[in-house]
Amino acid sequence: DLEGGAPRDWRASMLQIPQLVAPGTLEEKALLPSFLYLPAPEEFPPESLALPWSRQNPGGIVGELARSHGAKVPTRLVASAKSWLSYTAVDRMSALLPWQAPPDVTRVSPVEASARYLGHLAAAWDHAHAGRGKSQAPMRTQEIVLTVPASFDAAASDLTLKAAEQAGLENVTLLEEPQAALYAWLEVAGEGFRKLLKKGDVILVVDVGGGTTDFSLIAVAEENGELQLTRLAVGDHILLGGDNMDLALAHTLQQQLNTAGKKLDSWQFISLVHGCRKAKESLFGDAALKKTPISVPGRGSGLVGGTIKTELTRELLTQVLTDGFFPETRFDQAPSTARRTGLAQIGLPYAQDPAITRHLAAFLTRQARALEQAPEAPAGVKRGAFVHPTAILFNGGVFKAGTLKDRLVQVLNTWLREDGGQPVRELQGADLDLAVARGAAYYGWTRHGHGIRIRG
Repeated sequence: DLEGGAPRDWRASMLQIPQLVAPGTLEEKALLPSFLYLPAPEEFPPESLALPWSRQNPGGIVGELARSHGAKVPTRLVASAKSWLSYTAVDRMSALLPWQAPPDVTRVSPVEASARYLGHLAAAWDHAHAGRGKSQAPMRTQEIVLTVPASFDAAASDLTLKAAEQAGLENVTLLEEPQAALYAWLEVAGEGFRKLLKKGDVILVVDVGGGTTDFSLIAVAEENGELQLTRLAVGDHILLGGDNMDLALAHTLQQQLNTAGKKLDSWQFISLVHGCRKAKESLFGDAALKKTPISVPGRGSGLVGGTIKTELTRELLTQVLTDGFFPETRFDQAPSTARRTGLAQIGLPYAQDPAITRHLAAFLTRQARALEQAPEAPAGVKRGAFVHPTAILFNGGVFKAGTLKDRLVQVLNTWLREDGGQPVRELQGADLDLAVARGAAYYGWTRHGHGIRIRG
């Protein structure tokens, strides 16, 4: 929700999104989880799926109920649609989700799933702003800023616009998510950002989402006495994020269950993955929690007939994510290319090396070589064997775990020290969950000549 007037007169507010949290139970939440559940014909009474703007919900369930109920019936749950949009080995307009769904499930394409999420948001907007006067126009007439991974190629971006079109959105601009996160930081910092950044600074944005890890470098220059921000580089498309972490946690718990004589079939393993995601988010969201239970539904009779119970402890969560995804590495240590078949069970071509630190080292090293060959490289960008960031901005809910941020900063500072650089400083203040949304709103305001724009 964006209102602009005079150059310094603007307000961004977060729309609380009505969504089903249980059959017949609606709640308003700041976030709409990107999950689509396709129920069986008689699974729910039709009236239990009604939304404020619709008595029936024939297109499936979107949001919190889709996520929670889908963990119990994963063969009817569409997840990671945004990651599928970037997967060039499949026809992204074809009905292929849920992956591994049985023949009786009517599948949808990644574009259709994305359109349903956007359609839900549009309906929520129209419902919230109905009858409030001319300034509260329907969603389809608004200036919409949609955020996408910085590493999305042209085809994935075009498919995102196609999904928006299917949802009835007309005036749409795409913005890279790491840039949106930096815009959110600029909004929070206000005019004070000029005291926190200086000419020659290089900002590293590390954005770890559900399906992708994005690296971006933003250079700080000076022009006519004013600081200017320029997009210097973005990383390759790395299918590595919260989804991989959920899989790694599920594999670890599966090994514990196997040791205890409890075997899971492939259907139950997918359910365990979704259970790990929910448990991970609970532990990230409540620092006082030490552990959270996970239940895996049974299948028929026999050994796996009953519900299987396990738990995710904070200690295990920290160990798996820190050692597996943020290990201590050297800056000249390239990502592994050994095949890891376990992480391919959900159908996507996940990164073969889960170490985000190694991918970061490769990115910074590659950019140093690129700058050496670039005739118009920004002046003052410090580099040795790799580009030396002077500031780092984190984005993504995974970084609510302070130990993960601390580890990444520790590793990066070790590289900088060994390469003759200075320690990096963290840019703080933006909300890890909502920064991209707020930054997109701020960017929309800058498009009308206000604030500071990131070039490039």
